[in-house]
Amino acid sequence: MDAESQKNHLKAYGITYWTLEKQLKVKWLLNYRGGSFLMPDTEEIQRECQIRGVSFEILSDAKTESILEEISSPSKNMEAVVLEKAPKIAVYTPKGKLPWDDAVTMVLTYAEIPYETVYDEEVLNDALLLYDWLHLHHEDFTGQYGKFYANYRTAAWYIEEKKASEALAAKLGYSKVSEEKLAVSLKIRDYVVGGGFMFAMCSATDSFDIALSAEGIDICEPMFDGDASDPNYQSKINYNKTFAFKDFKLERNPMVYEFSSIDMTQKRQIPKMTDYFTLMDFSAKWDPIPTMLNQNHTALVKGFMGQTTSFTRDEIKSNVLVLGENKTNGEAKYIHGIKGKGFFTFYGGHDPEDYTHRVGDPKTELDLHPTSPGYRLILNNVLFPAARKKKQKT
Repeated sequence: MDAESQKNHLKAYGITYWTLEKQLKVKWLLNYRGGSFLMPDTEEIQRECQIRGVSFEILSDAKTESILEEISSPSKNMEAVVLEKAPKIAVYTPKGKLPWDDAVTMVLTYAEIPYETVYDEEVLNDALLLYDWLHLHHEDFTGQYGKFYANYRTAAWYIEEKKASEALAAKLGYSKVSEEKLAVSLKIRDYVVGGGFMFAMCSATDSFDIALSAEGIDICEPMFDGDASDPNYQSKINYNKTFAFKDFKLERNPMVYEFSSIDMTQKRQIPKMTDYFTLMDFSAKWDPIPTMLNQNHTALVKGFMGQTTSFTRDEIKSNVLVLGENKTNGEAKYIHGIKGKGFFTFYGGHDPEDYTHRVGDPKTELDLHPTSPGYRLILNNVLFPAARKKKQKT
């Protein structure tokens, strides 16, 4: 999985997932040649690699033992993690697709990793219990319709989305979309606390935490929910309820395309040509989880924009790990944390290979980006739940 040897990093994850589905175990060799996968040598796996255009090497038993011995050496920042079970994947998405694309569904489809879709009705009926991994993308859990009001309030798709959201909330027994989205957020929170893995991108990251922090508080202006917001609602926000963020200030103006001070989009002064973020280096033997999530063939990854592009470093809780950052700009791009028995990862931006994806833009063709480091980070998260948990020493 290094830069020189692998022709299609993204489809390699699909091969790994496919192998796990065959009830075969795979070793993920953390920090060894870009985070390589060691799997049994069968004709079926070889053939599948050839069909999908994935580069591979055949190793003798002696060579395999030599590699594993090198990895186990205390002097090497490497580790071999056993992947045992193909995680069952759910993508949270409405039935009628929105007029933009979801990077995760695109890369899952490209890598040929199966997933199922769920939305509010399924979440509220506890369908998440059937899944190991949940993805949230371009969603607004605050009930403000993505804060698209200023530019798109007269657009047909905006009007239709608002009408459909209100109809769904009423069907599910809620008088407001914000109340229904809060109920969904609380179910997702409980899913993670109970042991689930949640991966969120773009506006699903900060809007989810904002919804949790504003439980029982009306932060929506009249054009969103028909009545005025609570007076002085900022002072009532409870940061103890969030997963990742603290001390943020909400954006009150409905004409501003922003939820809060968490997002760096309007605060950054970085030209596209120099917009990169750096992946942090962790100890593979002592910190296998963040090491797993950061496996890549480069430590420097191209930046990309989104409704939520990146996170203000000072507004991230101290118990949340920053996995990727632009230090000079004081922003985190990629963060990870533990909540109860479960885990969450937030990844800022919309599409790793489309710098400023806008409504109506054509979708990214991943055939043109088979070695994308930004998309690899998504797929690291997909495989993470497959890892066997080591027994604690104490």
